[in-house]
Amino acid sequence: MAQPQSPTWSMPRGVIVLLGIAALVVAVAGTRAFAGVVGPTFLALMLTVVVHPLPEWLRRTGVPNWIATVLAILVVYAILGILVLSLVFSTARLATLLPTYADDFDGLVADVQKLLSDNGIGQDQIHDLLSKLDASTIFGLVDGILTGALSIFSNLLFVLVLLLFMAVDASSYTPRTAILLRTRPDIADAFRRFSSGTRTYLVVSTVFGLIVAVIDAGALWAMGIPLPVLWGLLAFITNYIPNIGFVIGLIPPALIGLLQGGPKLMIAVIVVYSVVNVVIQSIIQPKFVGDAVGLSVTLTFLSLVFWSWVLGPLGAILAIPLTLMAKALLVDIDPATRWVDVLVSSGPPPEPEKSTASPPAPETDGPELVEGSPHKDEKSPEE
Repeated sequence: MAQPQSPTWSMPRGVIVLLGIAALVVAVAGTRAFAGVVGPTFLALMLTVVVHPLPEWLRRTGVPNWIATVLAILVVYAILGILVLSLVFSTARLATLLPTYADDFDGLVADVQKLLSDNGIGQDQIHDLLSKLDASTIFGLVDGILTGALSIFSNLLFVLVLLLFMAVDASSYTPRTAILLRTRPDIADAFRRFSSGTRTYLVVSTVFGLIVAVIDAGALWAMGIPLPVLWGLLAFITNYIPNIGFVIGLIPPALIGLLQGGPKLMIAVIVVYSVVNVVIQSIIQPKFVGDAVGLSVTLTFLSLVFWSWVLGPLGAILAIPLTLMAKALLVDIDPATRWVDVLVSSGPPPEPEKSTASPPAPETDGPELVEGSPHKDEKSPEE
């Protein structure tokens, strides 16, 4: 029996790998150059994917197609509008609040200088250590975090218009997917897994982000930290950032606690944030997300670093959905590359089910004659 031939390559495989890497570098450079367009476009796509089940459900209940589409768009517009207006209003209030802590900060620096001096550290070393530590630096850090959060919505008008067009196109998504499933099932399955995984991740992250925001804001209000609603909104937004999101949301209220009540209040804020976020994000939330993401912890962190570098703050928020789309386009879409799932998934793939079929028939030197074959009863010319 002839052995199966290995696939032939028109050029050395190493050259093909190098060309693929070069093409990937060019694509990344182009994406980074047009980050102001690519980022908002993908944000609009994610919002369309998340709200897609709503108009589908409305259509099944008998609501006309155009009304279902308009209602879905209005829901997204309302959510984005409330979020942006709350951030703008709270940030404006923070700008008037921070200067009132300048004297408290100077007193805190003086206490640190005295503590270091009492422990035998010279004045030159103290000056070198604290020379760049002033109120403007600390307040600039807080302002930078909030500015980064607001920059996500810098192209809000573009997102709103693009979302309108995508929502209209999505009204015919289901029948087009059915056609694609019949003609190219591998591609349809890759896009289906991307949509369902992204939707599950974003919906669960949104629900638990709201829970974390409410608990954090309530705890900060009880401890007397100013602007608890602003810090709750920041905790909600940073909940979408994997691995280090809650640390970014913790920095501003912890600094405000340090300036207002000293180290004890700052430690209290850190403890509350750590307990709430570790319990909810590390223990409870993964049980609901399940295998929707299916990315290893290392790949999740690297995706955060990579997409933040490519798209800025918006890339940090959408790092997981962006990675899922890249995985769908580069891995899941082709059966020949699905072996990569073994390397990038969060756990080992499921064991294949043992086949209960009978073992294959032994090989013969000639074609096997089965019952009903038209050649079974025919005699050879020699006979």
